[in-house]
Amino acid sequence: MPEVDLVFPRAWVEFANPADDSEVMRCDLTWLTSRYRCVFGEGCQGIYETSPDTGCCTLGAHFADKDDEKRVAGFVGMLDETLWQFHPGRMVKTKDWVETDDEGDRKTRVHEVDGQSACVFHNRTDFHLGAGCALHALAYVLEKNPLETKPDVCWQLPIRRTFREVERTDGTTYTEVSIGEYDRRGWGPGGHDLDWYCSGNTEAHVAPDPVYLTHEAELVELMGRAAYDELVGHCDAHVRSRSALAIHPASRS
Repeated sequence: MPEVDLVFPRAWVEFANPADDSEVMRCDLTWLTSRYRCVFGEGCQGIYETSPDTGCCTLGAHFADKDDEKRVAGFVGMLDETLWQFHPGRMVKTKDWVETDDEGDRKTRVHEVDGQSACVFHNRTDFHLGAGCALHALAYVLEKNPLETKPDVCWQLPIRRTFREVERTDGTTYTEVSIGEYDRRGWGPGGHDLDWYCSGNTEAHVAPDPVYLTHEAELVELMGRAAYDELVGHCDAHVRSRSALAIHPASRS
């Protein structure tokens, strides 16, 4: 089925972060109570039709900051040929997995095989483990959550966290932390050129449980435990009382 329109009515909730009174959480209840789940390997067509088996890994992953890259580097050093198809077969050097884009930002290197490009950590379908992220596989070996081993953008997608400084009419200020859907627009102007995208596609809204439950680990990492626990209460209430306009259109089928 086609993707739903990008613009539709959404229900939001705002509440003070119980752990930080300088922050107000602004959360998209429509997205967080949707039935989205990642369908990589189960119907994902990739963001480009020329690389259907590489999901959203085609462009590589930009690092959020130096700490993000440093954390990932520690886990890259733990990879070997059994987990990483494109392991260089020697001590891994930074140039083996990091490159700089046209704007000078650092990201995981893109590796091309048979005319198809993808992140260098993306094992292809002919690998003995099958297609998928080497750092994701490492997490299971180490009995860790993949959000610990992968670049931030990889485990956050398609949840999007943004920050905005707000000044009230009385002159006081707070930081608005928004938690919502990382739809095509989150990729910038190029997002509208993607051949397929998951968050608004009915084919990806097939989870038995809503996002706020299936993505608990990610949301706790993004919000903190106290804020997440309060969010759960708001989401539970929304599920019990939501109207047709408050349901994500991709979850309605």
